[in-house]
Amino acid sequence: MAFPDIPEGTMQRIFRDETQHTAGSTAGPEPGHRRHRSWLVGGAGALLVLLVTGGTAMHTALTSSPSVADAGPAQRPTGSTQNTRNMPHTGAEDDGDIPDDRTVTPYDTHYSAVSRLDPALLKAVRKADADAKGAGITFRVTSGWRSRAHQQRLLDVAVEEHGSLRAARQLVSTPEKSMHVRGKAIDIGPTDAADWLVQHGADYGLCQVYANEMWHFELLTSPGGTCPPLSADAAG
Repeated sequence: MAFPDIPEGTMQRIFRDETQHTAGSTAGPEPGHRRHRSWLVGGAGALLVLLVTGGTAMHTALTSSPSVADAGPAQRPTGSTQNTRNMPHTGAEDDGDIPDDRTVTPYDTHYSAVSRLDPALLKAVRKADADAKGAGITFRVTSGWRSRAHQQRLLDVAVEEHGSLRAARQLVSTPEKSMHVRGKAIDIGPTDAADWLVQHGADYGLCQVYANEMWHFELLTSPGGTCPPLSADAAG
């Protein structure tokens, strides 16, 4: 521990004054001199204590204060490099939304788009997916269960893009009629997976529903049965 420097000559002057007051006296200093000498000695001691105490406090403050360089992990700003590609999209997954940058399989039940599907539909899709893998095909769920609010947003966007409700309805059902809202429809991608399911879906009871949507499937027959004729579009 380092102590602050005492100004040069301070202690010398104190003791020189003391010596001058007592020099030449063989009988001892007079009462006034004794009081003055006591004051000087006491003052010197107090000054020394003050300097030492101040130095100690300063040293403690300097050594106990954390610096940015010495800050622990909790004190340093950090950036996350975690790959969140397959993590749920906070808040939006409650609507059944699947962001475009996510890869979702029929087994990713932390997405409500998958977990809230009709159990029989999901079971059939998983069985088809397992068999498709033998042909080098992997299913991706591009849409599944949707909330009414999410379905309405999709319809509103379609109206804006196509100019009218009538045109939008050819691609997007209303919340009242949507089988996605009921959990009874699933959209499968990419194109090779959708094409495989168009050809083999009836083996699992899965049927393409609309002629203009090769990715949209519903459980409309028993396994190995015959799918109903295609509707032209979602408007019926």
